[in-house]
Amino acid sequence: MGSFVLIIMKHYYTNNEELISNPEQFVFHYRDHDLYFTSDNGVFSKKMIDYGSRVLLNAIELDESKVKLLDVGCGYGTFGISLKKVYPFLEVDMVDVNNRALDLVKENLKANKLEANVYLSDVYENVSDQYDVIVTNPPIRAGKEVVTKILVEAKDHLNENGEIWVVIQKKQGAPSAKKNLEKVFGNVEIVKRDKGYYILKAINK
Repeated sequence: MGSFVLIIMKHYYTNNEELISNPEQFVFHYRDHDLYFTSDNGVFSKKMIDYGSRVLLNAIELDESKVKLLDVGCGYGTFGISLKKVYPFLEVDMVDVNNRALDLVKENLKANKLEANVYLSDVYENVSDQYDVIVTNPPIRAGKEVVTKILVEAKDHLNENGEIWVVIQKKQGAPSAKKNLEKVFGNVEIVKRDKGYYILKAINK
């Protein structure tokens, strides 16, 4: 009984090798493109792209000065794949702590005929490059410390005028996330509010 409880309590932000696989496939329509995704047990928002991620994807606008993008806590590849499809000039890196998620990202890249760098990293632990854009839907259930680390340490991995885009619900800490970003970036823009979700953007001046 104890081991069963342990298994079901593990979340998408952990690396649970024991979880039974039960893949699901769906199509996500984004800015005139049909994107093909396979998801599975043990990853965030298995059955469809979650509402918060869709709000961010609808809000974000990039130009060709933004070349390198990092998707932190990428899951099965929502941000990295969607943005690479719409902005083919992007060089995309995607990181997650969950090996199953990373396997799904690689599968989803192939399904959408895209290329990106995909690798295991606990937040920025294995990240050595600098980026023009960081996007994240931070894993709230991983705890405030992890979320704060994603936000605050982004500055160390952004080029000058690089941007971080974050989606977070008001009830799950959007105001404190904004304050944490302000401590390191100064000004933080609330790009959009939608059904309790905040899209936050900070620029590395």
